[in-house]
Amino acid sequence: MSTPPLAGAGMPPGAFSGTQAQAAREVNTASLCRIGQETVQDIVFRTMEIFQLLRNMQLPNGVTYHTATYQDRLAKLQEHLRQLSILFRKLRLVYDKCNENCAGLDPVPIEQLIPYVEEDGSKHDDRGAASQLRFASEERREILEVNKVTKLKLICIN
Repeated sequence: MSTPPLAGAGMPPGAFSGTQAQAAREVNTASLCRIGQETVQDIVFRTMEIFQLLRNMQLPNGVTYHTATYQDRLAKLQEHLRQLSILFRKLRLVYDKCNENCAGLDPVPIEQLIPYVEEDGSKHDDRGAASQLRFASEERREILEVNKVTKLKLICIN
């Protein structure tokens, strides 16, 4: 997410008015959902990397383990866990912001989202569609028969 530059960072004080700064900070809910999706993908990727690191580590089964190698792998693992923690915090912020943006919306009943008609006229429409389908099937069958006869005539001529 981009934020407006702060005063003193190459911009004179008052370069952004209050409404412009607020508009620059507000993000579309769809964009927030996309950011959340990308964050979840990053979390999955980091988690897979952590499991890969853990799988490649040897257990200390009486084998002398080099301290430098151990420290290096431990540092990598801790860095991945730190980044994973940051990603979860980012996901939580995106989730909270989406909920905040959608708080004022009226919930739509699921029944309204499904196109469903309970009229008597719909039965006639279904019958009309069935008759059209039957007519189209018969017409297709006739065309196929004509094509077959034409092919047979071409074969007989040759």
